[in-house]
Amino acid sequence: MPSPEQAFWTRHGCIVQPMKCPTCGSHDTHVIDTVRDPGGNIRRRRVCRACGRRFNTIERVVDSTPLVVKRSGRRESFNRDKILEGIRIACAKRPVAAEDIERLVSHVESRVLAMNKSEVAAREIGDLVLQGLRELDEVAYIRYAIVYLNLKDLESVKREIERLLSER
Repeated sequence: MPSPEQAFWTRHGCIVQPMKCPTCGSHDTHVIDTVRDPGGNIRRRRVCRACGRRFNTIERVVDSTPLVVKRSGRRESFNRDKILEGIRIACAKRPVAAEDIERLVSHVESRVLAMNKSEVAAREIGDLVLQGLRELDEVAYIRYAIVYLNLKDLESVKREIERLLSER
């Protein structure tokens, strides 16, 4: 909880704490510029009045996130970072721009949240990732599919590659 001198109430009844400078730790920062990107994120350019450092922050609206139901029946909170990490691993050493990966993660996240369900099967999320990777990079798609579809031997990997090639 922020201290009383650092916090303030918004008109919506929320307590807000000012942004802390990453260099000096001061709460005396000022927003210079605000831009909304196509993914719904808000990018703010800030300056610290204490040390003069400029820095960026990215804000995104966090809706109530659903629980992800795993194959085992276990439930865990939806975690955007897990999707990002899985896609990054699949795209490692591939000519895929970081912006494209971020765009895919944002797309998957927005599709999951748009379902307006309290629980979403991990399979549905994985299918969204596979669909996006198929369009983004076929090698990354195969890498992800090997783990996600549990392809245990070369024959099953070969069948998936053949299926991918036949859909071209």
